[in-house]
Amino acid sequence: MVRWEYEGYVPADERLRESLCTLGNGRFATRGALPECAADDVHYPGTYVAGCYDRLSTDVAGHRVENEDMVNLPNWLPVRFRLSDGDWLTPDTAPMQEHRQILHLADGTLERRTRYLLGAGRVLDVRQHRLVHMADPHLAALRTEFTAEGFAGDLEVEAVLDGSVRNAGVPRYRDLDGRHLARVRTGTAAPDMVWLRCRTRTSDIRIGMAARLTADAPVSEGNGPLRAVQRLNLPLTPGRTRTVDKTVALHTSRDPAIADPLEAAVDRIGDAPGFDALLRTHRIAWDQLWRRTALDVPGKAGRILRLHLFHVLQTLSPHTADLDVGVPARGLHGEAYRGHVFWDELFVLPFLDLHFPEVSRALLRYRHRRLDRACAAARAIGRRGAMYPWQSAADGREESQSLHLNPRSGRWLPDHSHLQRHVGSAVAYNVWRYCEASGDTEFRHTKGAEMLLQIARFWADSATWDDRLERHRIRGVMGPDEYHDAYPGARGPGLDDNAYTNVTAAWVLARALELMDTLPEPRRRELTERTGLEDTELQRWEEVSRTLHVPFHDGVVSQFEGYGDLAELDWDEYRRRYGDIRRLDRILEAEGDTVNRYKASKQADVLMLGYLFSPTELRSLFAQLGHELDEETWARTVDHYLRRTSHGSTLSGLVHGWVLARARRADAWTFVQETLRGDIADVQGGTTGEGIHLGAMAGTLDLVQRGLTGLETRDGALWIDPVPLPELSSYGMSLRYQGHWGVRLWLRRGRLEITVPSSDESPIDIRLPDRAVCVEPGQTCVLVLPDHNGPPAHGPTGPG
Repeated sequence: MVRWEYEGYVPADERLRESLCTLGNGRFATRGALPECAADDVHYPGTYVAGCYDRLSTDVAGHRVENEDMVNLPNWLPVRFRLSDGDWLTPDTAPMQEHRQILHLADGTLERRTRYLLGAGRVLDVRQHRLVHMADPHLAALRTEFTAEGFAGDLEVEAVLDGSVRNAGVPRYRDLDGRHLARVRTGTAAPDMVWLRCRTRTSDIRIGMAARLTADAPVSEGNGPLRAVQRLNLPLTPGRTRTVDKTVALHTSRDPAIADPLEAAVDRIGDAPGFDALLRTHRIAWDQLWRRTALDVPGKAGRILRLHLFHVLQTLSPHTADLDVGVPARGLHGEAYRGHVFWDELFVLPFLDLHFPEVSRALLRYRHRRLDRACAAARAIGRRGAMYPWQSAADGREESQSLHLNPRSGRWLPDHSHLQRHVGSAVAYNVWRYCEASGDTEFRHTKGAEMLLQIARFWADSATWDDRLERHRIRGVMGPDEYHDAYPGARGPGLDDNAYTNVTAAWVLARALELMDTLPEPRRRELTERTGLEDTELQRWEEVSRTLHVPFHDGVVSQFEGYGDLAELDWDEYRRRYGDIRRLDRILEAEGDTVNRYKASKQADVLMLGYLFSPTELRSLFAQLGHELDEETWARTVDHYLRRTSHGSTLSGLVHGWVLARARRADAWTFVQETLRGDIADVQGGTTGEGIHLGAMAGTLDLVQRGLTGLETRDGALWIDPVPLPELSSYGMSLRYQGHWGVRLWLRRGRLEITVPSSDESPIDIRLPDRAVCVEPGQTCVLVLPDHNGPPAHGPTGPG
């Protein structure tokens, strides 16, 4: 079983370690900060509850800027200690003989050991074990063991619930108001129990926290206006270990089945068992999660994938199924992107669909609950249907910032990323794929249908006819690339006919029409009555789905209309001058230039189509739009953009690795490795310390689950078309497919082994490129795969 271990103390690495050592349970998470260290330039303790947001306004660069943040809640971690005649001990102020942190992935615990040197041969050995409970999602616990070596004396211990915290984990946001907590009160509930309550300033979410301190010594309290404090004195003797357990309960007013968060927290901590009993039930819960998500990949890649899976499960666990939350792009691990929900669910839900469909459904319900807001946003710009925001948080309004800071130039610049309308297609894509994988016809016919039809309606209403091209066009948008937000010299933002946007819009329209054809007649009638949908509108959907403009230049698919007219960048010169040019946009802006002038992409844009759609489906989509996308055209397109991408996003390596696994297999592993290293090596230069990249982490898991297997769920069957990479030629996984739990797939040495556990479910249809088989529950089927030793065929890739 993998564990993640850090030796020694390196202040410059602390933020990274804190993110990667975060513990969570899908409801709340706490960064892996040392309990004796307060927030400063080195450390940043943070605790975040899924869906807990607050909105504040700040004057910035002459503008009134409004931001909604995922709130940093009161810090439950603090446990500090000192000898009665000394200073508080921390790694920053006291010499150490040893310092080690171990993240145990098997049971979701964080172990820490530090040996403080106190002079004259004296050593204080400190060991800690921390958990955020995976069985009871309102509990966390910290055990601290003190052992004196070479001396005897009293150790003063202070444990705190700290309500003085603020959002300050991202340097470029520090000019913005980050004080989200108000009306902080503290008190004592029992001789060994203190509490803290507060509420967020504008969203008025009430927070209740209670802590119990257990030790073989009397506990006293010293509460202040912002801090609930417990103290004790431990008599230390050489070689004898003294143990202090801190158990914490956390509730908010967003929790179901409670009357008051503080009362619920006090009751829960009063009933909570001791640390050993909590650890036992916590381990059982984690063991069940690992069985449901079994992914067996050998070597270093498998070790990193295990870490990625760990952090996905901590952010989106079965507990998430009970919550009204979306997919936070940076997990519950920090404050980057302010905890907002982007399109990252596009990279996350396909993995969850085949393990925790109930969680996928809950995340899609987050979007459905905000459908009315999306329809209102469309109406505000004169469109019909639903326009989902690029950034979402509490209530579904657009949360994209109006200004962003370029750290290189120090300038605040207009931000037009809200023009990434393609997020609606991502929502529709996830609705469709979830229903295909889960067989959830109830959701497909109800909430899924409502979202899909309104998103299709928006795209049809966004399309305008061009007599010259004899095509429909979608103007004034941004694509996934994110670098290009306007034409060079243009007075306003927006680009025309982004290929990714138009092709995915055509896909949404086609799926919406297919859904209308297959809906039960009574339900179709209900939908048309409620939405005012008429046959003439469906006829327009059909027309637009076949006539949306897809631009080409030099024999490749153009990223957007006019892309071929942009200047070429001297990539070698910029690499020579700057080394790391991942954020080329910031470099050029600091030089007084703009990336809008160049054929340069931050991440995959056109090539995202090869990530979303299988080769057959992508060719069919282009044929639907009147274009032939043959292997040679796709190969040229892949090469064209590969040479012109700076990979300024952790998602970029993932998508390119996925695409190249079929188009240019020999080069795929380089990009797969880049994505695997993305957070553990902090390849984006300091960003992981602000929160992990959840989409990239989940995407690497799905690369093995669907990308390399060619796994698709459609037409009531599992379609498999493996493409072995030499570096990942043998691996196994467990899936939940419709009613079947624990379906086991093993690929090794040109053979595919499928085991379907015993149940009363129907057999599973397996489709390979050259045959079809039916596997009954309780059976194992071994199939010899086609020979893939020849050169890979060029063509669009990615399971649909």
